[in-house]
Amino acid sequence: MEFSVNHPIIFAMVAVVIAVVLAQSFYFLVRAYRRALVIGMEKKKLKKVIISAALFTIAPAVSILVGIVAISKFLGLPLPWLRLSVIGSLSYETIASTSTINELGGSTSETITTASAYVTVAWVMTLGILIGLILTPLLTKKIQKGMKKIEQMDKKWSEIFSNAMFIGMISAFLGYVFWDFGSVFSGNSTALIPVLVMASSAVIMLICGLLTKVLKARWITDYALPISLVGGMASAIPITNWLS
Repeated sequence: MEFSVNHPIIFAMVAVVIAVVLAQSFYFLVRAYRRALVIGMEKKKLKKVIISAALFTIAPAVSILVGIVAISKFLGLPLPWLRLSVIGSLSYETIASTSTINELGGSTSETITTASAYVTVAWVMTLGILIGLILTPLLTKKIQKGMKKIEQMDKKWSEIFSNAMFIGMISAFLGYVFWDFGSVFSGNSTALIPVLVMASSAVIMLICGLLTKVLKARWITDYALPISLVGGMASAIPITNWLS
């Protein structure tokens, strides 16, 4: 049997997993709704909450959809659909998959044609994200206790420490953007592409923030991420044509 990243069998397996997750979501939605009625919440208010939550789920879903389309070019549709529908991170999945493909000597502009490469990418994406599942129940409580102790001792230092951890997390992704930047000085202008795309996304995010403040439209903040993401990806086309 010839291997295909979009084989019906892979689609079937992924569909089963996602169906189970959807069933769980529906089950807890029903349980939560019934419990809310028991404790005296009004049906009208509950309906409003459900509709609002559903509408605002569209915003992050758009950015996830863009991610699925982006990596489905070389991974096919089933695997990205599974990874970004169950447990996954758009930034992590993209970096993990593209890095693995590059290490295997392949290209993200071409569809994977061998089962061994496909399985390798799937394992890297899965094992990497599982670390968070393992460490979260083991370390989160201890970290929270430590943070509370620091906050009780010095609230200002606690805020600095929290911001430093966040900046550290962002820096890990910035490294992926700037890792080849030094080659610009050797005449490799293509190394500027990810930097300029990131800058474009940042500018779009800044514009969304300004519009939110000027127009006093808080709904813009909910759609700022997908707007900046799609805008950044769109800017990659003219930037790549310009520097390639």
